[in-house]
Amino acid sequence: MKTTRKVAIIVREETSKTCVGKGCLNAFYQKIDAFEKYQDESLELVAFCDDGGVSEDPIENIRNRIEKFKKIGVDIVHVSTCIRAKSPIYKEMLVLFSKEFDVMGYTHGSAVRKKSMHHRSQENL
Repeated sequence: MKTTRKVAIIVREETSKTCVGKGCLNAFYQKIDAFEKYQDESLELVAFCDDGGVSEDPIENIRNRIEKFKKIGVDIVHVSTCIRAKSPIYKEMLVLFSKEFDVMGYTHGSAVRKKSMHHRSQENL
């Protein structure tokens, strides 16, 4: 019998004001893009939440999410594509989440971040 792995998807609060999560959820349920590697695994989406947004201490917001994810038994965290594209603490999020969970740095679209002329370039992750 397969063990079901519990997945959390964390999205960018600012983006969630205009996005309904269709790309992330479609990728999860169709097992495409970042979720393609789980074709032979049983997954359960147990959390779909935002990163806490802009605040005095955005890292503390992530630490709070980590504690809640641990309480509900999350195994895998997918940091959304919108966070990868626009969050100044994207790399720090990956490091923090990876201390407790398996982590994937995007949800849908290309596995490699394309540099944008509209945003300051970061390394491809």
